[in-house]
Amino acid sequence: MPTSVRSYSKINLGLYIGAPRPDGFHSLITVYQTLEMHDTVTVTARRTEKEKKREIRLTSNDERVPADEKNTAWKAVELALQDAGAFADVSIHIEKRLPIQGGLGAGSANAAAALVGIEAELRLHRRVDSNLPTQRWELRRLEIAERVGSDVPLFLLGGAVLGRDRGQEVYPLPDFEPTWCALALPEVGVSTKEAFRDWDELWEKDELTGARSDVKLERLSRAYAAAFAGGPGRAEHAGSSGVLSMGENLAGPQESALVRTGITSWIQNDFERVVFPQHPSLAEIKRTLAAPDTPEAALHASLSGSGSALFGLYQTQEHAEAACQRLRAAGVKSLLTRTLPRAQYWREMLTQEDH
Repeated sequence: MPTSVRSYSKINLGLYIGAPRPDGFHSLITVYQTLEMHDTVTVTARRTEKEKKREIRLTSNDERVPADEKNTAWKAVELALQDAGAFADVSIHIEKRLPIQGGLGAGSANAAAALVGIEAELRLHRRVDSNLPTQRWELRRLEIAERVGSDVPLFLLGGAVLGRDRGQEVYPLPDFEPTWCALALPEVGVSTKEAFRDWDELWEKDELTGARSDVKLERLSRAYAAAFAGGPGRAEHAGSSGVLSMGENLAGPQESALVRTGITSWIQNDFERVVFPQHPSLAEIKRTLAAPDTPEAALHASLSGSGSALFGLYQTQEHAEAACQRLRAAGVKSLLTRTLPRAQYWREMLTQEDH
């Protein structure tokens, strides 16, 4: 029977980038947060041990999605089969709802969902009688995910996740309770490769103050962990929820945990330094989302990843809906969703019917 997997999206609550490295990558520190908005990835597999053959076919409702080995979902399934020494005939269908190359991790999430799907179909590397990944195979799955792409491992944890190194070194953070989120999806295209190139030019011109060395990034990593009410756990603790409730302390039930931690006063996305000058309209969209000095002001608004998607987090659904209305009035596509804590992420990921 086919296995359908919700392929959730993510935002970057904050993203700090270090200097260019000799290997061509950049060290960074980020906090990922998964969202309820998702694609659906359906995997159908039949073992072909006798034929010793591996065949993969991929389809999608969006013609822009690669239908060959260039697709991250294809890569994840191929690596999982090789790792397990398994042979199978596999069909993957990706029902796209998320924007492509929008900074929401859609392609990476598709890969993680396909990995979960093939494991469930062929009983690879996990217990199929549980919605949560087993400790036994957790690190191996993360290694496979890392080989596919830097953003893939976060989707094998879900919830609030600290990302280090290239973003692929992931640690589960205590979750906030679900928070309303307005997403802005402008038609402007942003190239991540070009954004990193522009960032490198800033370094070469010495235009950045307070160079973020490895020591600085380590301090930022610890600051994030402290802001999220505890140090980062290891990957084997990914199944615990650790949800922070709005009403947990004397701040009162109406004050967001995001505000109480103080994290919104200092988190930022370094990509805004290079993306906004190239695309001024994105900076204006951020101001529309933020709505400062109004009753409907965002708790936090930012570019996600290198963009072009932007987001605002809000105290109430009404405030988030008002933000979506402001965006539509400005001619910008918007979507309403919520942040997705870890326990809910795993509980609702596998589904036979997606409405």
